[in-house]
Amino acid sequence: MGSWYTLGVAAGLGTAIGLAFTGAIRRLLPGLLVSAVVSGAIAYAVEDWQHAVTALLGAVCGSVGAAPLVAGALRRGGTPGATATLVGIAALLGAGFAFIPVVGYVEALAVLVLGLRLRRRAPDTHAGLRTLARD
Repeated sequence: MGSWYTLGVAAGLGTAIGLAFTGAIRRLLPGLLVSAVVSGAIAYAVEDWQHAVTALLGAVCGSVGAAPLVAGALRRGGTPGATATLVGIAALLGAGFAFIPVVGYVEALAVLVLGLRLRRRAPDTHAGLRTLARD
């Protein structure tokens, strides 16, 4: 099919790796670093530096996109194991979809955009129940 197909697969698999590691580690920066190194190393071992860079960018998109989702789930009472499991299942589905032509590129961008939208919609710190504490 050409290099555009394998670059799309690398982007999609990098996104899936970013999702999985951020879900398992539960923090943005460590998940981002680990997933970027792992996905870049795997892509470089299989193909070349262009695929490694594409996988690394996909991992950044996956980590940045998954971080608000994971943080919100844990903040609302989700258990770390269940959150990691559900995000891992989503990562497996994303890895499977990455082999469809062009979907790897779309997957990386969609996860990034959805994560940034979740981050923007996250509530700021609020006063809580201070207004009820007045006597």
